[in-house]
This record gives sequence, C-alpha cells and structure tokens, in this order.
Amino acid sequence: MIAEIKFKNMFSFKDETLFSFEANNEKEMEEYHVVEVVPGVRLLKLAVVYGANASGKSNFIKISDFLKRFIVRVPAHKKEETGIVPFLMDRGCLNQPSELSISFYNTINQQTVKFVYTLVLTRFFIQKETLTYYPGQQPAMIFERTMDNNISTIRFGTKVKLSAAAKEEITLKCLPNMSVFAAYMQVNVSVPEIESVLNYFNKQVMPAVTPGLSLEKYSEQYLQQEETKDYILRYLKEADFNISNIIEKEDDASFNVDMLFQHIVKNEEGKDVFYDFPALLESQGTIRTMRLAGCIKETIENNAFLAIDEIESSLHPKLIEYIIERFLKESERAQLLITTHYDGLLGEDDLLRKDTIWFTEKNSNGATDLFPLTDFKGLNRISSLQKAYKFGKFGAVPNL
Repeated sequence: MIAEIKFKNMFSFKDETLFSFEANNEKEMEEYHVVEVVPGVRLLKLAVVYGANASGKSNFIKISDFLKRFIVRVPAHKKEETGIVPFLMDRGCLNQPSELSISFYNTINQQTVKFVYTLVLTRFFIQKETLTYYPGQQPAMIFERTMDNNISTIRFGTKVKLSAAAKEEITLKCLPNMSVFAAYMQVNVSVPEIESVLNYFNKQVMPAVTPGLSLEKYSEQYLQQEETKDYILRYLKEADFNISNIIEKEDDASFNVDMLFQHIVKNEEGKDVFYDFPALLESQGTIRTMRLAGCIKETIENNAFLAIDEIESSLHPKLIEYIIERFLKESERAQLLITTHYDGLLGEDDLLRKDTIWFTEKNSNGATDLFPLTDFKGLNRISSLQKAYKFGKFGAVPNL
C-alpha cells in the first residue's frame, strides 16, 4: 500500500508537493477506510481530489502512471528522452531536475516492510536513483545510482546478494536515461528485494483510468468468468435496472464475438419480455460502468492501487457513490485515488472521512498547489462541507 508520494518540478507542480495516504487519529468509519499495514502505521484505502478545471488534478494522476511506465522502460538508445515533463511556466525550472519519491508497503519473505524509491532526473538522464527498505527499525540500502561524467555508477547494499560479475553487468546495461530496474530485468539474476518492488509496480499499480480510456480488457475478457460476470452485472443493474444479462454471440462468418446486452421489460400483460441489444446501442454510461467494474474488481483482488481521473465522466452521481461504497466494503488492502467535480460526495457524511479529501488549486504563477482538507482548522464546526466548498472556503473552485 502507498504511504506517500513526494514530487517536485513535474508537469504543473513547481514546488515540492507531498500527498499522503496516512490516516489521522479519527476513528470515524475506520473499519472501511483504514488499514493498519504494520503496527502503528494506518493507511487509507481512498483519496478524493477536488479542483477547478485546469487546476492540475489530471497532472497529479499522471505522476503514478509515469512511474509505473518508467521503471521498466528500455530506451532504444542513450539519447532518447526520459519522458519527464518539468514545470514549463518558469524558464528556471527547465534547467532543474525533476524529483519523485514514493513510500509504500509490500511483502517480502512473508513480511510486510516499507520501501522508499526516489528518482532525480532531467529530460535526458537520471542524476540519482535510490531504493531502500526497512527490514527492521533502520533503513537498509538496496541500491544507489549516481551519475559521474555521464556514466551511471551503481552501489548495492550489503544485504543484496549479487556476484561482482552480475553487478558489473547491470551497471553496463544501465543507460543514462533508464532505471536500474530496467537494466536489472535484462540480466539473468534474481534479487528478492528488487523482485518485490518490480512485482508491486507491475501487478499492484494499475494503469490510470482517464475519461478517454476504453478499458475494454477489463470487461470483455472477464465475461468468460462466471463469477466476474456476475460482479459486473451487479454494477450494471445499478446503472440500468432493465439489464438482466450480458451475452456473447459468436459470428460464424468472421469468428468475431459480439457483446449483447439483455434487457428485461414488462409487456402489457405484465409478463417479462427479453430484448438483446449490441453494445453500440447502449449508453456511454452503461459501457463505462461495465468496464470500470472489471477494472475495480482486479484492483480489489490484487490489493492494488488504482487512479481514476474524473470519475463522474458519463456516470450518474449516485452511481459514483455506489462505486465508492462497494470498493470500501469489498477491499482489504487496495487503494483508490479519484479526481472529481462532483461535490455531492462532500454531503455524504457516512461515506467519506475528512482525511480522504484533497484539493488542487492553480496559484498566480500557474503552478498547482495540492493540499488536504485537514489543513483547515475548525472542521468540526462546519455543518456542511459541501456548502463550504461551494462558497470557496477551501479554494479549488473556479473564479466565476
């Protein structure tokens, strides 16, 4: 589970910014929201980010996606750009490196431990890259990579069991614009500490869901599994109560499989009548609900992290509430990060905790500020968070 993410000079974020999943001391709805990953460390399963259009919400979502892609990315040549985008509204930032650090808890040797991965990089090379973990109270280095005369130097920690030849081979394969993980994957060795982190980013950090993402693989492939099909149908019946089944019809001529949505209605005599419609005749909301359901189910099953940008896209507000409620009740150590404009969630006292709510706001120099609701004092005296947000008490609303 992710504990915190720190970043600087990335996309619309100029100054160092900290986002945290750590829960405060409140006991409100703790059963559904909070996981004690190790004694004394309480992490949240949900975070909701509000902000005006162009305030940087989507850029925040891009950060986890960048990290997931970058650590396994093998560039075609050493001059290829890293893919990082610095803050572009300050010429001074163009010549400064971007910084990114993530702290998370994962299992190694049947023990849950804390890992910290840090990157300092420019558009063309990595200045510094470190991976540490906490097998006990004190941190232990897994690797530290620095740049010297445009050549990567990698030091491995004393607990890492690697031959001198393997260390040299990893170093030789580590181009200036690629991660140590990507170089490690090209060498026939196995280091449990590194494998644990690679497995986490490959299987437990899901690709971000954006409004334009099709999500087909999260629905069509799962419909082959009866249990998952039933799960998706429960979601669909919340979106359209007439839907009773999803049928896959094979076209004998092309061997293509068409997806048909079976609707049930009452005729004039009060009897059930079934009609099958192809997906192209269904609403965007129905299709998006179906695909989101498959995506969320995989997230829950893998105790993974999923970011959804503008969750309200094509969805009814009550369906958003339903999705969040089901996720909180069904998940164990999965985490969901959503951005939204739907302020109705702030009026649901039995759905969100105050420490799950964050805001983005664009300041006068064009940079994004990210801040939690808990920064504001006197929250217990506010009768309606929704009304306070609408009147601009927390910022993060359009200037109209």
